[in-house]
Amino acid sequence: MTGEQKRRRGARIRYLLRQLPKTSDTTRNKELYRLFLLLAAAVVIDLAFPVSPAPEVTRFSPGEVATQDVIAPITFPVYKSEEELTRERNAASSAVEPVFDFRPEFTDSSIASAAAFFAVIDSAATSSEQEIERFRAVRAILEEGNIPAPEAGASVLVDDDARRVLQAAISEAFDDELRRGAASSGELGNVAARAVTVRSEDSEFRVARDSLSTLQQFYQDAGARAPASISSEARRLHSNLVIRFAQPTIRLNREATEVAQAQAQQSVETVKYEVLQGEIIVRAHERVGQEQVDRLTALEDQLVGERGDEDWSARFGGLLFNLLLLSVFGIVLKYYRPEIYASNGSVTLLWVLLLAVAGAAALISRAGWPPQLIPIAFAALVIATLYDGLFALLTVFVLVGLVVARPPIYLVVLFPTVMGGAAAALSGRVVRRRAYTWASAAVIALAYVLAAICLALITRQDAVWVLQSSFWGTLNAAGCTVLAAGIMPLAESFTKLTTEQSLLELADLNRPLLRRLSLEAPGTYAHSINVANLAEAAAREIGADSLLTRVGVYYHDIGKVKKPQFYVENQPRGRNPHDKMKPATSANIVREHVNDGLELAGEAGVPESVMAFIREHHGTQKIGFFWEKAKELDENGDLDEKDFRYPGPRPRSKETALVLIADSVESAARVLQDPTPESIEELVERIVEYKMTEGQLEEAPLTLKEVSVAKQQFVKVLTGMYHHRLDYPIQNRNAASPS
Repeated sequence: MTGEQKRRRGARIRYLLRQLPKTSDTTRNKELYRLFLLLAAAVVIDLAFPVSPAPEVTRFSPGEVATQDVIAPITFPVYKSEEELTRERNAASSAVEPVFDFRPEFTDSSIASAAAFFAVIDSAATSSEQEIERFRAVRAILEEGNIPAPEAGASVLVDDDARRVLQAAISEAFDDELRRGAASSGELGNVAARAVTVRSEDSEFRVARDSLSTLQQFYQDAGARAPASISSEARRLHSNLVIRFAQPTIRLNREATEVAQAQAQQSVETVKYEVLQGEIIVRAHERVGQEQVDRLTALEDQLVGERGDEDWSARFGGLLFNLLLLSVFGIVLKYYRPEIYASNGSVTLLWVLLLAVAGAAALISRAGWPPQLIPIAFAALVIATLYDGLFALLTVFVLVGLVVARPPIYLVVLFPTVMGGAAAALSGRVVRRRAYTWASAAVIALAYVLAAICLALITRQDAVWVLQSSFWGTLNAAGCTVLAAGIMPLAESFTKLTTEQSLLELADLNRPLLRRLSLEAPGTYAHSINVANLAEAAAREIGADSLLTRVGVYYHDIGKVKKPQFYVENQPRGRNPHDKMKPATSANIVREHVNDGLELAGEAGVPESVMAFIREHHGTQKIGFFWEKAKELDENGDLDEKDFRYPGPRPRSKETALVLIADSVESAARVLQDPTPESIEELVERIVEYKMTEGQLEEAPLTLKEVSVAKQQFVKVLTGMYHHRLDYPIQNRNAASPS
């Protein structure tokens, strides 16, 4: 094996090794960032929506004829109404036996109060020698104590003997009758129970309410015990003093009674009865009564209550739902859209769009606004324009799963949401120019209208409902289209992607920069058109972005407009300024067209994806003609090879790699003396082999099969461009020659 063969073999091995997956700290950080976005989206979306409500229960009004059987899905209690509970609790409270305390010590208090009164009377009755003065003093005490007594009664109190007899009679009545027990007539009269509980210091017993003695009975018994020797006026005074100083010795214990009443009220069962699982609640074709309505209400309350108790489980279920759906979406991205997954900008933009649509859906659902306002078309338009319709459609389905499975959004929302999103996804790439953006809005609006008509036919809605749904859907379509169009430049800048709409605008040959190229460097302009045809054909055949390739080629040599006369395609025959220049100077001028092109493209606002063609279309190739010329002029000189190489970098995409090959192939084919298919094929094979040997394709994601297909396309297009015309004998001078 010769040295050249070994070198070529090593280049091929390096090319294949470059395509093996690589891991690094940057890769791990990217994966962690994506995992964070996934978890954050799952949590935020779950918290944005309310917890799913309980299953809906069929409801009927009293007197209505049931249209279907309703069977209890679970065992549930039927509770008493508030009126029933109040009535039963009041009855239970009234039936409670009141608690009375027997307090005989209040007899001593009554005796002491009476003794204190008589002590004051004694003092007044002996305060003066004149009887009239003593009488007035006693009368004043009676009036002050609010004790009614006639004048004859007051005279009794002035008399010492009568007073002592009266005091002894009252004390004896208190000690004998009151000490046995007497209750307040008012307290005992308010008791509805037939029996009461009487508690003393050492015992507790239950007695009939009517068996308890009252103060009223005590007054009668005490009056009967009044001394027979005293006058009728003294008897009346005796009764008044007994009433004034007697205290009940059997007293209602309100606190204990209220506690017992509260316990009785709490013991009232709140459940009227229980309906078992599988039990019939309402029978079809029968009139619904109040009892069936109560059962349906109890079933609904039970289901809602169970859902409230399981709020945490519903939240966890929603979070798990989001994680699973977003994980599937992430896996699809990683393995089927690796170029999107690898871009932090693209992943972040998708995350923002998902949260924006889900957040808007949550707001709409909570506010009770028409569900047709969910801006799913906005996300679909942005994604379809930036990437492709199929990926946008996938995103639509993921968004539908995230937002439609949430309360209170139900099946009636699913169909129009899917239709509107799908229409936006599939129309986004069809509308190739921004001037036709409203065509996409019309397609989305039509999808909402058709969805409304279908649902109206299925659910038997009226024309007003169709018009309302169509109006909100059309409003959503217009709003989403305007919003997507407005945000698209920002999205392109953030993701470093260029949409077809932008590329088509850049492909306009009347743009100032391209028009300048055609006027100031016509040879370079023609070269660019030819290279565009070559590279676009190859890109289309291997599945690369053919439009980006063509636009990139239009701008790849734009830097030559600064010094067009230094490039052979723009030079008249026999006039080459490089003949009078040093090879190093010439090489520097030639390689500067890359930096000049980047400068001009940056000033013109050309996107990064197109500027990559300017930067990479020569890679780090050697400027061979001037390198060889420099070696001939100075064989022993110390030449720096870097001065004779393009700045690079080497191509990093399929599209720029194809342009690197096509640029050299087209230039070489133009100088072929005999451009036959065989010679063209040999030329293409030789140039591609050289590029690979030099390692110029090592950073491009081209496979060997794609390189082979590209070579075939180069040969095919070049053969058509440089085919020989056949010489036909002129048979008729007036006849037109074939072209």
